[in-house]
Amino acid sequence: MKQKAFTTRQFFTLSFFLFAMFLGAGNIIFAPVLGQAAGSNLPEAMSGFLITGVGLVLLAIVALARSGGAVENLANRVHPVFSVFYCVALFLVLGPAYVIPRTGAVVYEVAVLPFSGAAAEGAFDWVLLVFSSIFFALTVYLTADIGKMVRRVGDIMTPCFIGLLLVILAVSLFKPLGSVGMPSGDYIANAFGKGFTQGYFTMDVLAAFVFGKIFLDATRRTGIGSSELNSVFVRCGIFSMLALAGVQLSLSWLGATSVSALGVSANGGQALTGIVGLLLGSAGVWILAAVVFLTGLTTAIGCLSAVAEYFSRRFTALSYKGWVAAFGIISFFITNFGLTSILKFSAPFLYLLYPISITLIALALLNRFIGYRPVYAGAVAGAALMGFSDGLKEAGWLPQGWDTAMAQLLPFYSNGMGWIVVALFGGLIGYAAEKIFCLSGKVFENEPIV
Repeated sequence: MKQKAFTTRQFFTLSFFLFAMFLGAGNIIFAPVLGQAAGSNLPEAMSGFLITGVGLVLLAIVALARSGGAVENLANRVHPVFSVFYCVALFLVLGPAYVIPRTGAVVYEVAVLPFSGAAAEGAFDWVLLVFSSIFFALTVYLTADIGKMVRRVGDIMTPCFIGLLLVILAVSLFKPLGSVGMPSGDYIANAFGKGFTQGYFTMDVLAAFVFGKIFLDATRRTGIGSSELNSVFVRCGIFSMLALAGVQLSLSWLGATSVSALGVSANGGQALTGIVGLLLGSAGVWILAAVVFLTGLTTAIGCLSAVAEYFSRRFTALSYKGWVAAFGIISFFITNFGLTSILKFSAPFLYLLYPISITLIALALLNRFIGYRPVYAGAVAGAALMGFSDGLKEAGWLPQGWDTAMAQLLPFYSNGMGWIVVALFGGLIGYAAEKIFCLSGKVFENEPIV
């Protein structure tokens, strides 16, 4: 294919395409409830949230650009066996174990529940069952022969959502629901640390490892030459992350000013619906429902397609369409536990995967200086150990004695960031072992995207 010059129009088209992949229906639900709980400590909380929810996403894009554009290449630097386990866990969480069911549940909370009413406490939600069966049947059908549908719907519906959000924000600035309240819970004394770990739940850092390949494939189809792929990837990433930061800041402000009118909502889907209802009335709720349904469908199709494509390559017992069907059925069942239960269930896995992923990003960025296999292995082992401990703590399974001892001995442990110290220590051990015993003998070379 003849290489083309990268034009301004292509820059904005590809930037909005990348932005649309990250701004799915599933990750708009965290900033509103963070704003409600953080109150006057919103600046500190959002500083932490934006580091993990936006800033690290950009660094993940840079890390991918330096490792050939594929997460498998980066994870292989630790060990090929580790790469398989990590990628399988990553794709499962981004697929049927969390992101796809979360998306279905968010769409239900925003697009259906306001009009159907909540099920009685303790009763099974039959409306959710019917909705999720239709939603995932449609998702599986469209994913089985995806074509260009995801991009076309995303190009239309994401601008619609941004337009609606701008209207909501403008109304809230001129006619706010209330003043910013006082912080509550962990946001009273640990707003930054709580915001930092809440950024995990957007899943955008992990999604960057998966969506990066989709973006690069789309970029190649425009005829842009291989020599420009790295630069295009990073430049579009910067633009899309600035836009994503603006959206999350706006949503957190809406949440912070809504407590006096709504109280603290059980989840972000309920918060967003309540805010829009108070600001724009029933018409706004209908518009929000339509936009969230279509953006949610786009997100579910994109994630299901990416996960099925990976598993069909790695585990050939099922075809691509077979994996699509299997993961669609699993997602349907998990969705029926409800959004609040899905978020609670998934938390331990995110506390494990995020430290490992952030460590891989840091190592890729520092590769030219310390890029030996023992350094990768030691740092990732340290991050995984503490991520596992933090996951047990989040699930309530960590012995109280261990938790107390770690809080006293390990810096930043109480803020949910003690893994940084242990990962650094593991990396230093790996570096010393490499220099003393010459275990690998060479630094990994960064791979250009081709």
